[in-house]
Amino acid sequence: MTHRHIRHLLQGRPASDGAGVRIVRIVGHGQHDMDPFLMLDEIRSDKREDFVAGFPSHPHRGIETLTVMLEGGFEHRDHMGHRAAIRAGGAQWMSAGRGVIHSEMPLPGEGRIHGFQLWINLPAADKLRAPGYAQAEAAELPEVAFAAGRLRVLAGRYGDAVSPIADPACEAAVLDLRLEPGGRFAWTPPAGHRALVRPFHGGVRIIGADGGETHVASGRMAVLEGDGEITLAADSGDASSGERSGSGMLLLSGRPLGEPIVQYGPFVMNTTEEIRQAIRDYQSGALVAN
Repeated sequence: MTHRHIRHLLQGRPASDGAGVRIVRIVGHGQHDMDPFLMLDEIRSDKREDFVAGFPSHPHRGIETLTVMLEGGFEHRDHMGHRAAIRAGGAQWMSAGRGVIHSEMPLPGEGRIHGFQLWINLPAADKLRAPGYAQAEAAELPEVAFAAGRLRVLAGRYGDAVSPIADPACEAAVLDLRLEPGGRFAWTPPAGHRALVRPFHGGVRIIGADGGETHVASGRMAVLEGDGEITLAADSGDASSGERSGSGMLLLSGRPLGEPIVQYGPFVMNTTEEIRQAIRDYQSGALVAN
């Protein structure tokens, strides 16, 4: 049996976005380090001043986004007329295609926020297609239970479990895995797909084919390569303190595009001229013209 192995570990770094929202951002060291994934932001705070200003109206072109809320909630509004709240346990997908203008603002009264936003690259052939939007509440997302924990399918599919957000770009799948202390899980992403492991609660040990282990702490992300199985083991907790909290992590997989990437803020295209055109279209209003 073949096993995937860690290509490198990425460390999240403090940043701000929107109207000054404090986030932790992970991006690759080069254009294709996470291909087809472009960026993963975590927002996590129990101080409302860290996120109350939200993400006022702004454009996108050439990407898809997946927003996942673990705690708290945001309201999404866009130029297509969608207005919906995403709350704890829910997931929201948006394909910008040729152009979307939207906002994401914290729900009134929220005192704590924890969630992620993932950017997925669109293939060149799809960058100017019509935009799309879908959302699923926590109760709508399938869950797979096993002896050592549980797995929720946020987007894409895992075996026969299919999210209502079933067809993101690049055959991407995003899974929320929770493991009991010391629990193990064997994950086999599709052959040829990029695979990422991003702990957000506790740490995880990635066990190699030779039995060697690499610990990935919460806030870091493992970029994996090769094909085959990945063996994940949760931290056992601190026996001296009696803590046995287990581990929580996002598992991401997707088909790499291997295409040129040129990014300017919210626009991700294949050439500099396409970026210039996106800026002109936004300034003229053509970005979201029917």
